[in-house]
Amino acid sequence: MATLSVWRFKDPEAADRSERRLIDFSKKELITVLDAATVSWPPDAKKPRTRQLANLTGAGVSWGALWGLLFGILFFMPLIGAAAGAVFGGVAGHFAHVGIEADFIERVGKEVAPGTSALFLLSENEVGDRLKDAFADGELVSASLSPDQEAKLRQAFAE
Repeated sequence: MATLSVWRFKDPEAADRSERRLIDFSKKELITVLDAATVSWPPDAKKPRTRQLANLTGAGVSWGALWGLLFGILFFMPLIGAAAGAVFGGVAGHFAHVGIEADFIERVGKEVAPGTSALFLLSENEVGDRLKDAFADGELVSASLSPDQEAKLRQAFAE
């Protein structure tokens, strides 16, 4: 079963630093990383910088479309204004169909703000206990996916 985890940090560079810890956990086979991405939002920036961590996953399915759509909803649609509301509702409904609820998206969108950063992780196993100590400077927000929801997510974002 896949887990989508979001680790929010109160420092705009902390998510990038957490990548080293995630690589270590992956090499030790304590976690199976399907894909990961970081968001770094300096306090004075209008929008965050996003980066997919392709070096963690090696060969396999790229989830770039998932990150692009999710980050678009979270960080860039609100900049568009009121017209984005209808689009957000439709896309949030699509994410809910695969197990990522609108309240999860809304919470992450509020918590990852200027002056913060976040690590977005799609893994094959639960990460709470395994990464809690390693990411003690972060706050965990996660949404687990059933095997059926994972299959729908893979189908929706297949290249």
